Amino acid sequence: MKRYTLIYILSFLLLSINTVSAQVSIEDQESAATNIKKLANAYWIILSQYVDSVSSEKITENAITSMLDNLDPHSSYLNKKEVKSSNEALQGNFEGIGISYNMIEDTLTVIETISGGPCEKLGVLPGDKIIYVNDSTIAGVKMPTTDIMKRLRGPKGTKVNVKILRQGKWIPFSIIRDKIPIYSIDAAYMITPNIGYIKINRFAATTHTEMLKAIMKLKSNGMSKLIIDLQSNGGGYMQSAVNIADEFLPGNRTIVYTEGKNTPKELLRTQNSNGIFEDGKIVVLINEYSASASEILSGAIQDWDRALIVGRRSFGKGLVQRPFTLNDGSEIRLTIARYHTPSGRCIQRPYTGGKEAYEKDMKKRYEHGEFVSADSINLPDSLKYSTLLLKRTVYGGGGIMPDVFVPADTTTMSQLDKEIFNNGIPNIVSLLYTDKHRRELELYNNVKTFEKKFDTTDLLEDVEAELNNKKIAYTAKEWEDSKELVSLRTKALVARNIWGIEAYYQIVNKEDNIVKKAIEILSDDNKYEQLLQTNKK
Repeated sequence: MKRYTLIYILSFLLLSINTVSAQVSIEDQESAATNIKKLANAYWIILSQYVDSVSSEKITENAITSMLDNLDPHSSYLNKKEVKSSNEALQGNFEGIGISYNMIEDTLTVIETISGGPCEKLGVLPGDKIIYVNDSTIAGVKMPTTDIMKRLRGPKGTKVNVKILRQGKWIPFSIIRDKIPIYSIDAAYMITPNIGYIKINRFAATTHTEMLKAIMKLKSNGMSKLIIDLQSNGGGYMQSAVNIADEFLPGNRTIVYTEGKNTPKELLRTQNSNGIFEDGKIVVLINEYSASASEILSGAIQDWDRALIVGRRSFGKGLVQRPFTLNDGSEIRLTIARYHTPSGRCIQRPYTGGKEAYEKDMKKRYEHGEFVSADSINLPDSLKYSTLLLKRTVYGGGGIMPDVFVPADTTTMSQLDKEIFNNGIPNIVSLLYTDKHRRELELYNNVKTFEKKFDTTDLLEDVEAELNNKKIAYTAKEWEDSKELVSLRTKALVARNIWGIEAYYQIVNKEDNIVKKAIEILSDDNKYEQLLQTNKK
């Protein structure tokens, strides 16, 4: 029986080799067959001889994870549940009741109702506390977040009954679940009378469509220049970034190309000969957490001298992962190629020091002073490239280097600030304040009026009360130094609770140095053109 089981395992593994044999040499196939036999023997010895019972599923998953860990930082294994969760965020929808929420003091508190979702249509509001789901208490019982999500999510058309606590009153809702859109554009508004601003939080299946709608709206409001904010955008679907770049570039231009040992060079070029915004001036904002698809978009339009890139060097994630579905619905996401910008720059930063060194690279960049001084980045001439029209010097070596460097303001985040934000105090205070003062807040006709006239004195008093409640010690000077930033962020969160996520950015962008630099550049046509001419060979 043991012999036949081993033969079955070997046959299955060898069959797996044959499915990809067209891309593997005969020599490599023979070597793989020998090593797979060794692996199968080790697998069977563990299962049949180990002192305790062993989960074959667990050791299989550990073996796969270990193999991938030794390849590169981004090849990964996802079990069936992780695959579903990961895909939902990029596919643009899921099925449920349509809220984003936080667990505040062990109570589910609504942060935002998703536009067009069931909860928005029924009148659920930010600050509402969901206490009961189908007569089961979910507040104050230390229920895992995953169990709460199971109770609220469900197939389209099914019903869930909830009881909400709002300003001390119980309100029952009978909610029919539906498909919930996941938006990838957080904000699209006129930041000056002629400059539009668009904030993209990720590149999902719907991002290109969302972008077209946002640009059309802004153009109808008088936009002639555009800020695209990709700060802290970790990427997503490459094709979405390619489609968006196509809207800014003329026809027959390379946007990105991929290449790997077993993957032939593939060029992705513009297809649209009449993009929606091919002429107006553009500034793209990036920082150290802008990655992958964000780097494809910013790298392409920088290489074609179509926009100025403002901010700090991006993350440097330029490896192409292809999903391989396994027999149980789990996935291997295997790196098969590297992304290159049109000029030939490889987006991926080095990872030869191993995964641990790679993960600590951001800390190393910070300690080296890269976030506060452009002069701290010294790159060799071998990494020099030229843009394709103006022949400006740009650099490879990992990530996209901005045309205009904006240092991180390290003075704005004190230790007390970190305590306040890490404990979620502005979120707690903003939700409680909104719940208590909703009628007064709704008297402000719009975000601009609120931003100009709202007094944050009560909010700051509430923050101080929450600090004392959580027994966080601080000095009078520390509090005085923190008040401005805490006041701004908490005020922005209150605005979000009333008018949505776009309102949040309309307020915090007033103090974002990268955004302010973009406005300064776009407001001066001569300065914009001069910057485009710098670093020419």
